[in-house]
Amino acid sequence: MSRIVIYLRVSTDEQAESGLGLEAQRAACHAVADRLAAPIAAIHQDELTGATPLDRRPGLMEAIAGVGRGDVLLVAKRDRLARGDALLTAMIEAAVRRRGGRILSAAGEGTDDDDPASILMRRMIDAFAEYERLIIAGRTRAALRAKSARGERAGQVPYGHRLSGNGPRSRKRGLPTGLEPDQAEVATIALMLELRAAGRSLRAIARELDRRGHRTKRGAPWRQSTVHDVLRRVNGHGQA
Repeated sequence: MSRIVIYLRVSTDEQAESGLGLEAQRAACHAVADRLAAPIAAIHQDELTGATPLDRRPGLMEAIAGVGRGDVLLVAKRDRLARGDALLTAMIEAAVRRRGGRILSAAGEGTDDDDPASILMRRMIDAFAEYERLIIAGRTRAALRAKSARGERAGQVPYGHRLSGNGPRSRKRGLPTGLEPDQAEVATIALMLELRAAGRSLRAIARELDRRGHRTKRGAPWRQSTVHDVLRRVNGHGQA
């Protein structure tokens, strides 16, 4: 009997939006599994944007690796695979096919068959997702330009820092205007580096951070991908 491997993805902003949260995706996928009377082999998830490269999406990589011949990689919607990135979507589909499986969307979206009409439907869904992504990106760039023109800080506050006044204190420390070190987060980064140097995996580091009461910028539990992003930025720039 074919097995089902479920993949869930949500970005930080989407987590709170109706219909896009992890639990809503999970419920939609479980309903399909019940309808097909197929066993669920595993559930994998990522909390990051759909445009993130494959090598930085551990949940998706594990989901693909878990697909065997005749199995189904099930998502709530196709944009959970790669939001509007046609090349990335094609790469994911090819990887699943090489393993003898297929991708199924709980929302349908032309994934129930491989006839010409279904393939056309999938391509149209992907094209509209790409259009939506480009529109959102354009609006975001315009909003950031407007904030910069008003002298306001634009962009996210990196882990290890917090907002401060736009005074000389931040500039003297060589930090971007409006930022200063967050000592609690700096201590968390130091622990990450210590554990990584000791050979601990990203997943093990995330578990240890949670066990010791360290939290992410938004107060959520640590994920493997979140630890990876923080360490990549620290190692890339040489500072927290």
